[in-house]
Amino acid sequence: MFEVVFLCALAIAWIIVAIIQDLRVREVANWVNFSLIIFALGFRFFWSLFESNNFSFFYQGLIGLGIFFVVGNLLYYGKVFAGGDAKLMIALGSILPFYGTLGDNAGIFVLFILSFLISGAIYGLVSSFVIAFRNKNEFNREFRKQFNERKRIIYFFLVAGILILASGFYLKILFLFGIFAFIFPYLYLFAKSVDEACMVKLISSEKLSVGDWLYKDIVVSGKKVKASWDGLSEKEISFIRKGRKKVLIRTGIPFTPVFLIAFIVLIYVTFR
Repeated sequence: MFEVVFLCALAIAWIIVAIIQDLRVREVANWVNFSLIIFALGFRFFWSLFESNNFSFFYQGLIGLGIFFVVGNLLYYGKVFAGGDAKLMIALGSILPFYGTLGDNAGIFVLFILSFLISGAIYGLVSSFVIAFRNKNEFNREFRKQFNERKRIIYFFLVAGILILASGFYLKILFLFGIFAFIFPYLYLFAKSVDEACMVKLISSEKLSVGDWLYKDIVVSGKKVKASWDGLSEKEISFIRKGRKKVLIRTGIPFTPVFLIAFIVLIYVTFR
């Protein structure tokens, strides 16, 4: 049991460091994620060597790392995660296998991912409401603009919602789909309005850092710099600074606290 407690303490300590970095500079340094992998696998190796009769504890760490490498990349290329968040998810793969068999650990993996998704949805919604309230004038203007631009789509969902709700008299589960049809366009407009009105900032090009997201493609000295999910590179930043004093960038909600919430939920449910 000591080995599991040590891994949990190690993960919590590293996640807290990642949260501090994310809140301060809006990125998680590679050394945080890579050092967590090194420490976790190193501990697993020496524990297996000196305290266990086999290396299953070490091998499970490698398997977990491989599985979460796939999960992290799926979330990154699916544009759910930024690079630092994806790497932190991958690093936690070396922590999460608490047991010596893949069958036992599979439940841990599923539980963590589910708790992460649920915690992330709640955290993102609450954070968005707080941001919208703090920037209510800008948000209200953008919401009205988005509503006027998408009236036809909204009316389509309202009509679809009425028809689905009517069908609910024959099949009760359709009531849920009907309610969702009503709510969905407004949730979309809310998220889009927060993104456009509250998450786009004009900053000095001198304050750009690697990984920052351009709001849209820009032209500098006749050459286009594309806005990409990977963010700006050091070379692109140097080029922009030569031709632009200010640029629009898109910011995001610091997501690392969700890792801590999900991990604590996992520990509580697993060992209560």
